Amino acid sequence: MTINQEAPVVQSKNIHINAKPETIWKVLTDIEKWPKWNSKITDSILKEEPNIGTSFTWKTNGSRIKSQIHTFDSDKAIGWIGQTFGAKAIHNWVLEPTKNGTKVAVKESMEGWFIFLLRKKMNNILEEDMQYWLEKLKIECEK
Repeated sequence: MTINQEAPVVQSKNIHINAKPETIWKVLTDIEKWPKWNSKITDSILKEEPNIGTSFTWKTNGSRIKSQIHTFDSDKAIGWIGQTFGAKAIHNWVLEPTKNGTKVAVKESMEGWFIFLLRKKMNNILEEDMQYWLEKLKIECEK
């Protein structure tokens, strides 16, 4: 599933991490441990092994998000859709091996009446949150 490029909020970022895709994959797919390395995530609950169709809930920036995994390609890509009050998001991660690590790309689109009303603010928040998430992921994976 690709993000909606026509959504009112769309962001994409990438970073190089000095770790193998397998290492990054392990950190990204251990959803219940996200709050341990990303302080903007205060809760995450996964009741089964992650895979296509698996649902999980998590809380970030004060919002509880209900998500479902739509892409699960071991060591390569993971993505989910998420919903909260007045908002729907599509979030995708792609891991690409490089000569000395991994290029990690993340893309997200957000839509819904709440997002539309606050699109400028939400674009700024999403951009900051993505950068923060990538930086924290890098620190966690390069330990």
